[in-house]
Amino acid sequence: MNIGFIGLGIMGAPMAANLVKAGHNVTGYDLDPARRDQLVAAGGRAAGSLAEATDADVVITMLPDSPQVEEVVLGPDGVLEHAKPGLLLIDMSTIRPDTSRAVAAEAAGRGVRAVEAPVSGGEKGAVDAVLSIMVGGTEEDFEAALPVLEALGKTIVHVGGPGAGQTVKAANQLVVGGIYALVAEAIVLLEASGVDPHSGMDVLAGGLAGSRILELKRKSMVDRQFAPGFRIDLHHKDMGIAVAAARQAEISLPVTALVAQLIAAARAQGYGALDHSALLKVLENASGRTAA
Repeated sequence: MNIGFIGLGIMGAPMAANLVKAGHNVTGYDLDPARRDQLVAAGGRAAGSLAEATDADVVITMLPDSPQVEEVVLGPDGVLEHAKPGLLLIDMSTIRPDTSRAVAAEAAGRGVRAVEAPVSGGEKGAVDAVLSIMVGGTEEDFEAALPVLEALGKTIVHVGGPGAGQTVKAANQLVVGGIYALVAEAIVLLEASGVDPHSGMDVLAGGLAGSRILELKRKSMVDRQFAPGFRIDLHHKDMGIAVAAARQAEISLPVTALVAQLIAAARAQGYGALDHSALLKVLENASGRTAA
């Protein structure tokens, strides 16, 4: 297929490259020329504008937050302004469910098919094309998007209509944040008790406490390596979406609220550009400890 890919950041760049590897013709657009050059080096093509990227069978957007999606997709010089009828728009950003519903409604009015397909798996999942993808939209549009999504992910599930994919992603992020907080507390406890944290975390990873986070991140956390695969700043945004979704659903999520505050503290302490596993630094600070 001819695919336009808008947003070539930490996640978008390897995703676009994987689409090239899968045999698609990919034209990418990003405000950073270096990122466009990176796609060209991977075998894709650089677009000089949103309009050029939109001249495709499928357009994928991978953007930081709702305001960027609203500007790029719904704006006066945005994707829908330039879209041909029948275009398939796949927004893979993590944004508010109400924004996804607004995009779907506006797209339908212009003869454009739209699905939301936020992802989980971080940079490594994007590089390895094993992302978990939660898709919201009509069944027909999901089936149309599936051949594209199969080049990007391993677990691809249609979870409901417009907005449902973003709600599932909010649930994902509250679980991920909670696990990071508890893993961080476990490391602090082990080190404060004089127990080797590498050995202790290896045991935890092999038992009922095991998780994908322990599998991938336990060593880097203990070693205090926090190069961003997914930044604290973005997780902070996602926790805001989860808290807002809980309020809209009129339910109480007290643990989610606590984790959201811990992530907010990470930003306030200057860790926003670090990986979300840097939540460990917040828990260390709370106990007046530094790395062992």
